[in-house]
Order: sequence, then C-alpha cells, then structure tokens
Amino acid sequence: MPKVWIVIAAFNEERVIGTVVTDLKKAGFLHTIVVDDGSKDRTSEVARDAGARVVRHVINRGQGAALRTGIDAALDEKADAIVTFDADGQMRSQDIPSMLSPVLKGEVDVVLGSRFIQQGSNVPVMRRFWLRMGALLFRLLYGVQVTDSHCGFRVFSRRAAEKIQITADRMEHASEIIDQISKHRLRYVEMPVVIQYTAYSKAHSTQGSFPALRIFVKTLAHKFLR
Repeated sequence: MPKVWIVIAAFNEERVIGTVVTDLKKAGFLHTIVVDDGSKDRTSEVARDAGARVVRHVINRGQGAALRTGIDAALDEKADAIVTFDADGQMRSQDIPSMLSPVLKGEVDVVLGSRFIQQGSNVPVMRRFWLRMGALLFRLLYGVQVTDSHCGFRVFSRRAAEKIQITADRMEHASEIIDQISKHRLRYVEMPVVIQYTAYSKAHSTQGSFPALRIFVKTLAHKFLR
C-alpha cells in the first residue's frame, strides 16, 4: 500500500488540533506530522496525545517554514504522497481520498484544492475577491491556471515534494509552490474541496485586505526581484 503522510502546520491550536488529528485517524489516515510552529500553548502535547508525530519550532517562523519542515520529515519517513492540511478544523478528511487518487494513480504530480469549483465553502467576500485576484496573477506570472490561489489543501507526489523547495517562510509560500509547479513542469490538477469557515478559524487565519495586499506585493517581488 502507498504510504500517505498528512502534514499540518499549527500555531496555538490546542483547542482543535486534537480533534483534527483524531478525525484523520478515524478516516484511515494514521500517519500525521504536526509541526508546532512556536506555539505558546499546549498544541504539541495535545497533538502528540492524539497520535500525531510532532516536530516543534522553538520560535514562530511562519506557515511556509512549518510546511517545509513537515514535508521534509514526511520524505524522511519514505512517504509516497504528502497531503498538506490545516490545523484549525475547517478542512474535511472525507475530501482526501478523491484528492489523493490522481497522484496515487500516477496521473498528476500535484493536486490543488479549490473552494470555487463547486458550492459548499462559505468563503468571506473580501477573501474571495483576493483569492480570485491571486488566481489571475498566477496565470499572468506563471502560466498556471487555477481558480483558487491560496488553498492550503494540497497533495504532492514524492517526486513533486522533492522538487518543490519552499524558501518563503510565511504566507507567500503559496505563490512559490505555483511558481515551482511551472518551473519544474509538474503535472497538476485542481479538485473541489469544501472549506467551512467558523468564528474560530477566521480568528486564526490571515483575513482582511491589508494582509492579502501584502501577500500580493510579495508575490510580485518574488517573481521580479529574485
């Protein structure tokens, strides 16, 4: 059987991380790495008690850095496929099998989740606007056609995970991944996922126009000032 590892970047998520890991185990995904990105609460202990392997950053370095650490750890564990999954409970484990299928069949190297292919995700209006703008930017800069520019729900084949080198520590890592899909000519497909925003998940994510604009500017800088 192919070995699938779930990678979760977590920062101060003690309230929900245990439930997220337990739900993944109930769905049959037993190999989970939680990267505690310098949390000040009991995120590490709760995740470990739920059955995850925990890797901890001493200081908060950002989601990009946490994903890089988790993907490297999964590769060390001889993963055949790696799923990146959020820690705040807004993603559904039941979407993973359909996301995994094209990678495990060898049809594509990367599967990107999209909140906009079908209905079901209650994306806030301004966030929806910036995600659409980001998708347009990716098409113009990298020639990669996506409908959702910053969904953290992804699947990488081992080959893709070895080729994609995340160097951006914070949220602009999403544009870096798209850039490297284009650079390495990786086969990719978007698939629908349902993301349910709650008051808790909104409080723990980057919301509003200013953070989105900052990511937008950093994407341009990454492309033209490297």
